[in-house]
Amino acid sequence: MSKPSQNEGPKPLTPVELELMQIVWRKGEVSVADVLEALPPERKLAYTSVSTVLRILEQKGVLGSRKVGRGHLYSALLPREAYEVQSVRHLVETVFDGTPSALVERLVEAVPLSPEEVEQIRKLLSKKGSPS
Repeated sequence: MSKPSQNEGPKPLTPVELELMQIVWRKGEVSVADVLEALPPERKLAYTSVSTVLRILEQKGVLGSRKVGRGHLYSALLPREAYEVQSVRHLVETVFDGTPSALVERLVEAVPLSPEEVEQIRKLLSKKGSPS
């Protein structure tokens, strides 16, 4: 079995981990109570569950924390953009057999795109294809 490369980063986050990271990325430094408050009202997570997931994210090296009073404040060590890059690379390798064009093909087939989004994608591809 091959050893993962050093720039691969952490494994993809679980759905709950990603849900909480979205809150951390949006808010910056947060307490467990801040995360609970930011969850949609229909999303019922216990204080202890949120605390446990944040500690797991800290152990994974995705979050850092500092003690404040009796609690902790958590902040992202992994920027959202870096996670997005890792996730797309992982998706291309695992789902699309290492073929980025297959991902793009599915994207334009499966996701409704406005004319503005299509134009933005064209510009990005044109920029990527031009010699630097």
